[in-house]
Amino acid sequence: MKGLKFLIILLVLSCGNERIVQLPEVEQSEIAEVLDVSPAYIFYDPTASDSTKFNRKNLIGTTNWLVNVDKRLSLKQVVPHLKYLQAKREKKGMHTNVAAKNYFTCNDIAQSTLGFLDFTDIKFHDSNELLSTDNGICIMRINSLNDVSLSMIPDLNMEFSKENLRSILVGLGEEEPDAAITLVLHFNKGLSFQDYITVKSELRKIKPKKINIDSRELFY
Repeated sequence: MKGLKFLIILLVLSCGNERIVQLPEVEQSEIAEVLDVSPAYIFYDPTASDSTKFNRKNLIGTTNWLVNVDKRLSLKQVVPHLKYLQAKREKKGMHTNVAAKNYFTCNDIAQSTLGFLDFTDIKFHDSNELLSTDNGICIMRINSLNDVSLSMIPDLNMEFSKENLRSILVGLGEEEPDAAITLVLHFNKGLSFQDYITVKSELRKIKPKKINIDSRELFY
């Protein structure tokens, strides 16, 4: 609990009275505490050319990074900054820590505390790097939370919900008993960061057999 209280204070002090980050909400986070941290902020700033202000000056390479992203921003605005952070983390140098991770900070509404979503291993790709649907790869295309499709089921068009996802993904796993399916997420850049976190958080709770969520994410 001491670590969690420290994080809440750190967030307030870093934002100060001039800027506020509206953190995305999750129903319940799998990670409730992260220690040895330093923060980065992606603010919503309507006065900037891309409506963002990226503050990374407090990042320390040997620590876990807490990336605080305003939920109102779109993926088009946020992803370039996330690519920068991932590249910076992967850069080798004298002051590195191979065990350090990157986390999104969220509001855990079930616990009324901060929660964290690990994105250390995620690789962000543009849509021109589309992956083949061969060899057990299934692309989940999220145009909006009301418009989701799967490449392995061409006629499927569904609303994003825990119930829909669980039944469909479990069914996919059962259709290919001798082979694992790799699920690659393909996001519309117009999605809000809140919607992105909703998708990521819910998929982590659904763990059907022989369905693996790929570390590569595509954006169109």
